[in-house]
Amino acid sequence: MIDFAFRAETWPLNRPFRISRGMKTAAEVVVVEARDGGRVGCGEAVPYARYGESVGSVLEQIGAVIARGGLIDRAALQAALPAGAARNALDCALWDLEAKANKRSVRDALGLAPARAVVTAVTVSLDEADAMAEAARALHGAPLLKVKVDAHDPVRLARAVREAAPAARLIVDPNESWSVRLLRDVLPALAALDVALIEQPVPVDEDEELASLRPLVPICADESAHTTADLARVAGRYQAVNIKLDKAGGLTEALAMRDAVRAAGLKLMVGCMVCTSLSIAPALLLADDAAFVDLDGPWWLANDRAPAVKFRDGWIEPPVAGWGAP
Repeated sequence: MIDFAFRAETWPLNRPFRISRGMKTAAEVVVVEARDGGRVGCGEAVPYARYGESVGSVLEQIGAVIARGGLIDRAALQAALPAGAARNALDCALWDLEAKANKRSVRDALGLAPARAVVTAVTVSLDEADAMAEAARALHGAPLLKVKVDAHDPVRLARAVREAAPAARLIVDPNESWSVRLLRDVLPALAALDVALIEQPVPVDEDEELASLRPLVPICADESAHTTADLARVAGRYQAVNIKLDKAGGLTEALAMRDAVRAAGLKLMVGCMVCTSLSIAPALLLADDAAFVDLDGPWWLANDRAPAVKFRDGWIEPPVAGWGAP
C-alpha cells in the first residue's frame, strides 16, 4: 500500500526572471512523496498559469486523486489524471519509489548510458538590450544561450546578445509574443545572426500558418506540444519539439513523446520551468540524445534543494544521488 504526502514550497530566485508574459521572483513548486514501508519516492512539479494551473489547483488535483484510491502504479496514474503538473509530481514520485524498491536506478532500468555532464542553455532574461548584453558577457564560457524576447525590437535584443557572446549558439524564445507577420519579417536577420533555434514564436492558435513558412531558422514547438497526441498536428509546422515533464504530465509520457518525436523526424529539445534540482533529475534522462537541452531552472535559485545538479560554464552535471537512485 502506497501512502502519499504532498505540499507546496517557495524557492526565492537570486534575481528576477522575466519573459514576454511576465516576471517571477520565486519558484512556486509542488512536491509529492510516495511512501511504501521505509522507502520514499519524491517528485516535483511547477504549476503554470499559462496552462490554467495554480499551486492551489494542482494541490487540489493531487488530493482528489489520492482520496479516490487505486493509485497503485504509474499505469493507473495515467488513466486517473490528465497531463499537467499534478500528474508530473505523482509520476516522478512513483518512478523514484520504484528505483528504491528495486534497488536499481531509473537510468539503469531504462537501459541508458551512465550519467554525464551535458551542455544546457543558460537563459538571458528579457531586459533592455544593454542589460542583456551585460548578462551574456557574464556567461562568456556558456556554449548555448537562450535569449528571451518579446515583440518589441527582438532583432536588436538578439544582436546585442550575439555581439556580447559571439561564439555561443543562440535560441531565441518569444514565448508566443510574435505574430506570423513579425516572424516572417525577422527571420532573415535572425538567420544572419546565426540563431540556432526559434522557440514558440507565435500563439498556439495561430501556428497553422507556420506550415507555409520557409524556416530560415528551425522553429521549435513548446506551448503547442504537450503530449504525444499533439505531434501529428505540429509535425508539419515545426522542426523541433520541446518536451517538458510538467506539460507531458511526468516522465512516463515524456519518454513516449521522445520516441514519437524521433519517429516523426523532428529535433528533440528537453526543457523545464524555473524549479529545483528535484525537477531536473528526471528531465536529464531525456537529455542524452537531445539536440537542445534547456535545464537551467535551478540556476536561477538563491539556494537549491540537495542533492543539487551542478552548473559549470554552461554545462550541467547530474547529482550523484537523490531522485532516481536506488
